[in-house]
Amino acid sequence: MSLLAEQLDALLYNETDQIANLANASALLNEALADVNWVGFYLYHEQTDELVLGPFQGKVACMHIKNGQGVCGTAFKQQKCLRIANVHEFKGHIACDSASNSELVIPLFKGERPFGVLDIDSPSFDRFTAEDEATLCEFAQTLMKHL
Repeated sequence: MSLLAEQLDALLYNETDQIANLANASALLNEALADVNWVGFYLYHEQTDELVLGPFQGKVACMHIKNGQGVCGTAFKQQKCLRIANVHEFKGHIACDSASNSELVIPLFKGERPFGVLDIDSPSFDRFTAEDEATLCEFAQTLMKHL
């Protein structure tokens, strides 16, 4: 287990409140990751088939993202991580913060049930590596054990 996942596991130990856990997870990532300007969660609402803003660290953000739209909605619909080197080249990118240039989105599921996404933005182009993706996917799996 990566150090980041171990830190999260310890931080969330015995806490059952979902919002508290998501808030602390976003704060931990915001402190641990260099060169990021937004870290947070969008939570899936089945009734409206959209992702709705959840706990985050960063500037104000888009509040509703339709399933399949933008990087977050696309990652969620395709059920796969998306590591985007230049968001301005991503067809249908939703620009919540014009300072963001690269993005990593990890879809979150509780078993088979869709939960939402972990979204991380950077002002740098090509900020996220394959190693970052693997570490953050492990982080997300650890988080889901606490929700």
